[in-house]
Amino acid sequence: MVGGPSRVTAVVVAYNRRDLLVEVLDALARQSRPVDAIVVVNNASTDDTSQVVRDAERENTLIELTRNTGGAGGFAVGMAAAVARHRPDWIWVMDDDTVPTEDALLGLMNAATLYPEPRLAAVGSRVVWTDGAEHPMNTPRPNPFADAAEKKAADTVGAMPVRSLSFVSSMYRADVVYKVGYPIADYFLWNDDFEFSTRVLLGRRGLSTPASVVVHKTTRRGATDDDPGERFRFEVRNKIWMFRHSRSLTRGEKTVYGASSLARWVRTALKSSDRRVLREGFDSGRREGLRHPPRLNSEVLRDAGVPDDVLAELRRAE
Repeated sequence: MVGGPSRVTAVVVAYNRRDLLVEVLDALARQSRPVDAIVVVNNASTDDTSQVVRDAERENTLIELTRNTGGAGGFAVGMAAAVARHRPDWIWVMDDDTVPTEDALLGLMNAATLYPEPRLAAVGSRVVWTDGAEHPMNTPRPNPFADAAEKKAADTVGAMPVRSLSFVSSMYRADVVYKVGYPIADYFLWNDDFEFSTRVLLGRRGLSTPASVVVHKTTRRGATDDDPGERFRFEVRNKIWMFRHSRSLTRGEKTVYGASSLARWVRTALKSSDRRVLREGFDSGRREGLRHPPRLNSEVLRDAGVPDDVLAELRRAE
């Protein structure tokens, strides 16, 4: 069943993948439960991404940034644009290599509508790779802190309780986003979705539903502990920022997730073919993370071509 009159705005962050963006926009236009509005953030692409958006079958809100702000900045801008310009009930976010199946939004909305208690704040999709297998980079994990009542409530809609979600495909209650704020743009990439989704879900409930399926068209079916090379700097810096400065986790959760991160870093190092690069990334990320906290979104994004109304919404949330 379609979930009532709720308005859903989809947010897509795009950077130099115009062919995949065509697929994403086509898929959004063909949802069995229609999307009410679409915001596309062009993260200063050098291809014809903006023209792809203009040529799409339906009218979309296009935000053209003047420099690449990473996934973190792109989603902060896109979600603020959704709130400022479309006043949705739910905000559905995805990357430009995430292609929703026809019933992806229907599955999310059914879970949101049928969930038996009011604290639900976010719902995520099942993410598969191009071969139909679960994508290990985006495999949802059950909430280790969920009690029996939360598990029972999730069971009633055939879903799983979660404590965090990926920006590959997840949907957030707009009134909660308005209250807790937007992704932290200074993260640039990695852990921005972990920090944001756990902030949204602190004291609230989140689900992952297998009834909503998206295809994450990465070049290979990589896992979270694959060798990231120089980008390991972002993983280390952002985790330090999160554990030191974010209000998204309790003290006990920081201990649990901190231990999990350390274990994954060890696995990454053991799998690496160039540990020197990883060590340099770790050192630079550690220095940055300890030197200063992340900057405010308005400071990070003020010279990135963000429209005035969207920048004002970002400032309001700080």
